[in-house]
Amino acid sequence: MDSYGGQSYRPSASRLTVVAHLFGIIALILMLVWLLHYREGIELDSDNSFRVFNVHPFLMFFGFIFCAGEAMMAWKTVAADRNVRKFVHMFLNLVAICLGIVGIHAAFKFHKKENIKNMYSLHSWIGMGTFCLFGLQWLFGFFLYMFPKATQTTRARALPWHINGGRALLYMAIIAAETGLMEKVTFLEMQHPREARLINFLGLAILLFGLTTDLSIALARYV
Repeated sequence: MDSYGGQSYRPSASRLTVVAHLFGIIALILMLVWLLHYREGIELDSDNSFRVFNVHPFLMFFGFIFCAGEAMMAWKTVAADRNVRKFVHMFLNLVAICLGIVGIHAAFKFHKKENIKNMYSLHSWIGMGTFCLFGLQWLFGFFLYMFPKATQTTRARALPWHINGGRALLYMAIIAAETGLMEKVTFLEMQHPREARLINFLGLAILLFGLTTDLSIALARYV
C-alpha cells in the first residue's frame, strides 16, 4: 500500500473486474448477433451444417474463454472463504473444459458434413494445443491443491507456475479466437462488409475481456 500526502492510496482490482465483465457481456452480445442474425442460428443436431458449426465459436468463447476468465477472477478477486473460492475456481474451469469439448466436437462435425480436412489451419493448431494444455493444467491443479493434495512445500513451489500458466493459457485461447475470427473476416470483407465489421468489433471485445481479466488478477492483491 502506497501513501501520498499523508493518506493511503490503495490500487484496486474491483473496478477492473467490473470492466472485464462488461467486455465479456459485450462480446457475448456481439457473438449472438453475429450467429443468430447473420449466420442462421446455433444448433448442434441441425441438418444445416453451418448451424452446427456456429456452436463452435459460441461455446469456445462463452463456454471456454469466458468461463475460464470467470474462474480466474473468482479465485483472485472475490472476497470469500479460501475453500469456497478454490471450489468455484475448480468447478468453473471444469465447466469450461466440458463446454469446450462440445465446441470442438461441433467443429469436427461440421468438417465431416462439408468434407473439409481437420486441423489444417494455424487457428486449429493453436486452439487444440491450448485446450490440451488447459486440460493438463486442470488435472495438475486438482491433484496438487484439491485431492489428494501435495505437501505444503510442493504446493507453494508450484503456485507461481500454476497462476502464470493459467494467465498464459488465457492469452493463448484469445489468440486462437482471434485467428479463427480473422479467417471469417478475410472471407467476408469484400461481399459482406457489415458482417465483417461486426466480427472485428467482436474480436476487439474478446481481446479487451482477456486484458482486463488478466489485469484484475495481477492487481488482485491490492483489493
